Amino acid sequence: MAYLLRMATNRYSQGSGPSQRQLRVGELIRRTLSDVLNRAEIHDPDLNRIPITVAEVRTSTDLKVATAYVMPLGGDKREETLTLLRKHKGELRHLIAKEMTLKYAPELRFEIDETFDRMDDTRRLFSDATVQRDIAARDDDDDADDTDHGADA
Repeated sequence: MAYLLRMATNRYSQGSGPSQRQLRVGELIRRTLSDVLNRAEIHDPDLNRIPITVAEVRTSTDLKVATAYVMPLGGDKREETLTLLRKHKGELRHLIAKEMTLKYAPELRFEIDETFDRMDDTRRLFSDATVQRDIAARDDDDDADDTDHGADA
């Protein structure tokens, strides 16, 4: 009996990231949600006017909660988009459940996808003159190390 308890504890308590099933279900929900929004199946003209990109969907370990990371096209109207999606999350959940074959329709949560903002920040950081100087200095040090190692051989 202790062996079975230990197995169950090990199986569900690993912090190694999402399981294959979570990834697969998340991607299926992402595609389905994207299709539902594309076809404007929600009866709200304000929501249907905003082109929305569904970048990623992450599911909880029990698959009962799905967090969709979305971005309105162009990055404008972020708060309005989140408000409208959250307002219609029940209807979206119903439409997604209708197209999927899961035992439970997951509760939908919506967050703004900040990946593009982080990429812009990273790009801005790398274009900074101080950072460029540090990168060039490090490259010079690496080249010097390679030359020194070559002379020892």
